[in-house]
Amino acid sequence: MSVDKPKLRVIGEGENQKLELEYPCNWKYKIVGSERAKLEAAIHSVILERTHTLKHSNNSKTGKYVSLNLDMIVHNEEDRTFIYEALKTHQDIKMVL
Repeated sequence: MSVDKPKLRVIGEGENQKLELEYPCNWKYKIVGSERAKLEAAIHSVILERTHTLKHSNNSKTGKYVSLNLDMIVHNEEDRTFIYEALKTHQDIKMVL
């Protein structure tokens, strides 16, 4: 099974329209922390052995923060939200986008 970029569908009409993702899909999280090694360890503690790609994204001008891009397959809305919340609440992660 091939998993591509997220596919969006518009459901509802007028003011009740909303976007719905088609799962499974590839999802990217941008994760910000103060130390790369701690950030990588925190990410791995959340996603465990799941297949993923982790790449350096950016360093702040002062070098105080580093950001990494986490790319992985999410299977449904609950899976995507669970990972986001688990990353967001980890003590070594400052922000998740």
